[in-house]
Amino acid sequence: MIEPRHVGALSVRRQCALLGLARSGLYYEPMGESAENLGLMRLIDQAYTRWPFYGVERMTAWLARQGHAVNVKRVRRLMRLMGLEAIYAKPRLSASGKAHKRYPYLLRGVEILAPDQVWSADITYLPLRGGFLYLVAVLDWYSRYVLAWELSNNLESSFCVDVLERALRRGRPEIFNTDQGTQFTSEAFTGVLEGRKIAISMDGRGRAFDNIFSERLWRTVKYEEVFLRDYADAEEARHGLKAYFGFYNHERLHQALDYRTPAEVYEGRSGGTRDRVAARTVAVTPVALRAPYVTATVL
Repeated sequence: MIEPRHVGALSVRRQCALLGLARSGLYYEPMGESAENLGLMRLIDQAYTRWPFYGVERMTAWLARQGHAVNVKRVRRLMRLMGLEAIYAKPRLSASGKAHKRYPYLLRGVEILAPDQVWSADITYLPLRGGFLYLVAVLDWYSRYVLAWELSNNLESSFCVDVLERALRRGRPEIFNTDQGTQFTSEAFTGVLEGRKIAISMDGRGRAFDNIFSERLWRTVKYEEVFLRDYADAEEARHGLKAYFGFYNHERLHQALDYRTPAEVYEGRSGGTRDRVAARTVAVTPVALRAPYVTATVL
């Protein structure tokens, strides 16, 4: 149990580290949305997972067909709260974190040839019966291995920094890719990467396909776990996701990985030990491992 006011004892930060908790996710409190809005958000999440090209107006029309006569303004607010936007390219309608430094997208045309060449981080909305959380994960692109994940009841950058630091205890990528959300453009987050001499890549605005492997991960997690379990609360969600990510990394066979598990590919084994050098000499790379929008090569 965390004791924030226990004088002379371990700090809250240290207690959370020992328990494997993110400080931002220490306490879960309902987000204050009505039951009706939570129901709409659940439907929006399910629809967006199936059709990520649905924008506000199309989502509003779809909800109306399901018997929910809500206006565009309400749907727009809920989708923003959920961190959702249609994936097609569109004009820049808003700027997030103007004071934060922006980085170019480094992965056009780059072949992903080995573990720890490219990692990415992304956040998704996670529905609960009486509320919701946000889920962040760090993914190795080559192996699809989930290096670390965390839950939070807010979108502050601290829980993203916590999960990044945990992932970096396992290895170090050459390139780290994210979207342009303020959690990832914050100095706290980019400073960790720059301090490790890791190249920072960021998606173009409104181009979710620049981070397509994370988008595929969320689709898999939601269809195979979240939508089936219908978590009651944060504790149940954490327990369920811990079990699922263990299955995903170590037992789930991936067609794109020649029916191996992410752990087998990340650790460079099919019954042997990890060999990063051998991984880089693989003669044939699956098409799915080529970064989107093939136009150039980054050395």
